[in-house]
Amino acid sequence: MKSLVVYSSRTGNTLKVAQTIYDALPEPKEIFPAKEAPDPSGYDFLALGFWVDKGTVNSETAQYMETVTGKKIGVFGTLGAYPDSDHARQCLQKARQLVKDNEILGEFLCQGKVDPDLVKMMETKMKDDPHHSMTPERKARLEEAAKHPDEKDLADARALFSELARIAMGKSLPDAPDNQ
Repeated sequence: MKSLVVYSSRTGNTLKVAQTIYDALPEPKEIFPAKEAPDPSGYDFLALGFWVDKGTVNSETAQYMETVTGKKIGVFGTLGAYPDSDHARQCLQKARQLVKDNEILGEFLCQGKVDPDLVKMMETKMKDDPHHSMTPERKARLEEAAKHPDEKDLADARALFSELARIAMGKSLPDAPDNQ
């Protein structure tokens, strides 16, 4: 089985998760930024990574995702919002739509640092916009996001994608022994 990790990263968060996933996959494997990624047809399992931009998959990864069909895939991403929020669920739903012609084996989202230029824009140019202004709640969420991906996030991504690769190869974890 040959695996491919494709990602796009604006602040380094998604790259960090992508590298962790790549390290967890068995050989043979390759990793590429979305803009340089090869045709997906020569791969059995793809890990497709994005950063959330305006509530959806960033454009570079979205364009690549649209070229992938008939593959076993795992999707991963980073965002400034909490990964268990409605916003995060909506972002994953949009990602699923982009790869709907594939077998999605699993998904992973974690928080990540938001581009400092965007934070500055929220504090200045968007200060009167009720959806994007810098509220105390938003500031606290962005401060928390800046601590991610942390070691737990990376360990979770590593464990999930290691298992997804096993599933893609037709192997699953051994059953637990019977307690008799």
